[in-house]
Amino acid sequence: MHDIDAKSSRRDGPMARPAAEPITFGGTIGLFTPAEGSARSLAVLFASPWGLEEMCTRGFWRILAERLAHEGISSLRFDYPGTGDALDEVVYRSGIETWAKTFVDAANLLGQRSGCDRVVIVAQGIGAVVATQAAERISGLDGIAFLAPVVSGRFHVRELSAFSQIINDKLGLKKETEAAIEIAGLSMPQEIVDDLRSIDLMKTDQALARNAIVFSRSDRPADGTFAAHLRELGGNVLEAPFEGYEKLTSNPTVAVVPETIVSQLVSWVVGLAPGESAVRAPWVSEHASTHHGADYAETAVRLGRGGRLFGIICKPLKQDAEKKPTVLLLSSGYDRLAGWGRSTVEVARSLARDGISSLRFDCANVADSPPVAGHTGQVLYDDVQVADVWEAIDFLESCGMAPVVTAGRCSGAYLGFQSALGDPRIVGLIGVNPVVFQWEEGRSVDEALENPVQTLEHYRRRLFERGALTRILRGEVNVVQKAAEIFGRLAKRAVRPVARAAGGVSARERAVLAGFHALHGRSVPVSLLYSAGDIGLEELTHFFGRDAKGMRRFPNVTFSVVQEADHNFTPRHARAAYLNAICSVVSSAAKHADRHDIPL
Repeated sequence: MHDIDAKSSRRDGPMARPAAEPITFGGTIGLFTPAEGSARSLAVLFASPWGLEEMCTRGFWRILAERLAHEGISSLRFDYPGTGDALDEVVYRSGIETWAKTFVDAANLLGQRSGCDRVVIVAQGIGAVVATQAAERISGLDGIAFLAPVVSGRFHVRELSAFSQIINDKLGLKKETEAAIEIAGLSMPQEIVDDLRSIDLMKTDQALARNAIVFSRSDRPADGTFAAHLRELGGNVLEAPFEGYEKLTSNPTVAVVPETIVSQLVSWVVGLAPGESAVRAPWVSEHASTHHGADYAETAVRLGRGGRLFGIICKPLKQDAEKKPTVLLLSSGYDRLAGWGRSTVEVARSLARDGISSLRFDCANVADSPPVAGHTGQVLYDDVQVADVWEAIDFLESCGMAPVVTAGRCSGAYLGFQSALGDPRIVGLIGVNPVVFQWEEGRSVDEALENPVQTLEHYRRRLFERGALTRILRGEVNVVQKAAEIFGRLAKRAVRPVARAAGGVSARERAVLAGFHALHGRSVPVSLLYSAGDIGLEELTHFFGRDAKGMRRFPNVTFSVVQEADHNFTPRHARAAYLNAICSVVSSAAKHADRHDIPL
């Protein structure tokens, strides 16, 4: 069906554990991880944080759920209404209660699915507020673990507002809505904000559960004060430091799972149910998990060998008579499949309104998809992700939804390009801000993520910024490292004409140009979009010259620059440009298939 080379052998390697079982309820999607072996008498319900913190903790939650399952404990995690992959048609008049009600529904569902009559809540950030508000309505609540809890809602709103300004300034973004809190493309509903301002967990007047543990941050005295308050209310209350909180919540791409916290949490939960068994047989779902929006239907699926990858198919409710390729939406970095600022969710549902189906999924070891056995570390820019893409296309083909058009940003754009070279079922691709088209052999991905290379123009601007010299003199800037990066950029610029004239000097250069020739030979439409000043333009210029004039050799490739957009394409006009590019490539691929009588 498609080309076979060394990369495809990944699909014949050791099996990964299956992804969690998706369940739809109350307009949202839950992920149930069943106990392994003999199930204990209690199950765990996750109360997640919100916004960027939630994106950063997605992998943490999955790993914690897997470790609990290994100890015989089932668990359920889910998206609050209007967040993540939940439906959008939400009325927030009741404020936090909108999320608390769904939390209670999730607790009931967890009891049915696990066969357990006791529940332990693991809550982080704003999840502590949701769990506290819902606690009285959850039968069999035996314990709550509070991780970096939001104790004062008013303080948290002020903190989020300040954080929003910092993030937007760093990314060069302007506020686009009237929302009080808008961070990296995510807006907190005003009703939630207003309700949050009135909440103070220090006013809790009764013990929420018999057992509690608070993982407190060293720079937040309120965390420890809250633990003391719970202790005064009665019950068994422990306190432990939240080691690694900053490294976990700073950035989804470089988030470090705090193994110490995972171990402590699992031990604490296991200690609440020593040797006890589930009280009844669990209810087992027999049907696909599907829910419907106003004009689309989404089905949460497990795909790949053994159901190892988690994904969501989004289809139009009204099927167009014209057959079109399916769009395979590829995540960037370690962002969950909902995308940065829910951008992938928005694109998928907009495509459905235009009569185009899509699949978004997490590659192995990203967010909710477990790692490939024997390959648990860094997967970005690795062939293991190419194998994931091909398995996703295998799945779509089995559903009658191939061929496909791939779309992705940054590492997702790279992945789409590399996957298309080995699989003719990819009939179009859209890449946003690809930093490279092929990874340089021997280059450390971890180091590149921790210390991303910037454009020469960026270094020039920073050099003349106020305070730059002071930071250098204080030793806050690694001058040797920055100098090496600058000289490396200059050297790369110097050899560009030679490389282009010779058809590539290095093996990497020859491979990239050969790839573009191959896609041109297959008449695969390619659309490349960049933010003005993005580092990816350095790679584009290296291969195709200033203003990408060398791309004239490839009439199947289009190129455009979007002004006032960050690398993540966060602003609305940038997302619109991305959506338009996808629709255009889908249309071109469909017309090409029609002209050449290629089945879709």
